[in-house]
Amino acid sequence: MSAHASGRGRRRRGGHGGGHESEERWLLTYADMITLLLALFVVLFSISSVNISKFKTLQEALRDAFSGRVLTGGHAILQTANDTALTTPRPAPPKIASPAPPTLGTPDTPAARAALAARREQDEFRELKRRLDAYAAAHGFASHVQTTIARRGLVVRLLTDNVLFASGQAALEPQGVPLLGEVANLLGVDRVHPVLVEGNTDDVPISTAQFASNWELSTARATRVVRFLIARGLTSGRFGAAGYADLHPVASNGTPAGRARNRRVEVVLQRLHYAPAGATP
Repeated sequence: MSAHASGRGRRRRGGHGGGHESEERWLLTYADMITLLLALFVVLFSISSVNISKFKTLQEALRDAFSGRVLTGGHAILQTANDTALTTPRPAPPKIASPAPPTLGTPDTPAARAALAARREQDEFRELKRRLDAYAAAHGFASHVQTTIARRGLVVRLLTDNVLFASGQAALEPQGVPLLGEVANLLGVDRVHPVLVEGNTDDVPISTAQFASNWELSTARATRVVRFLIARGLTSGRFGAAGYADLHPVASNGTPAGRARNRRVEVVLQRLHYAPAGATP
């Protein structure tokens, strides 16, 4: 074989070997790119997994914080505390003596206070009655004055004949002034209770130029007594006047004595306090 032929053979072989090498280079580049992409995906996946984990951890921590369970294992701590509470005996609470139930005589309840006020009022009425009865007995008015303590209050009954008013008249007689003056003094001692003055007549009809009936006569007499008491310095706002004619007799109108008892003026010192049911004032 000639040298020329040998050189051609070498060139042919060398040219064939260079093309094969070029083909392998792009495979290497492709493989490197694939490797890099795989590494990139692994890194991205790793980063993504870490973020999700951290997010879940943060989410659980926030949920525990807002639900009152800040520390992990809170149920176990709570369970331990409950077990301790169940197994550890609690000290007995101190014994407190129960207060004695209030009695009617002590003002610890509204009913008790009302009963106490009613008893005090009753005592005041008794004292006023005693003083007026003593005055009437000492000055000769005992047969014309009657005092009673009723449910509505202290009632001072004044018979009008020959003491306060003349028959069919509403002008105050001079002999009745001292008696009404003493009544005014007693009412001045009280100064609290309202006073109602009531005029009453018998059933004998009356018809005069001044009084058309017993209604006008009884009302005029009650008003005249009220005016006298106010003139003695008593507060006018305490008083009221009423005329009942012959509607409320205290005796029979069939006899002169009964009619005389029905012709009267009653001064009522009205109650402010009433004892509860079952209590004795």
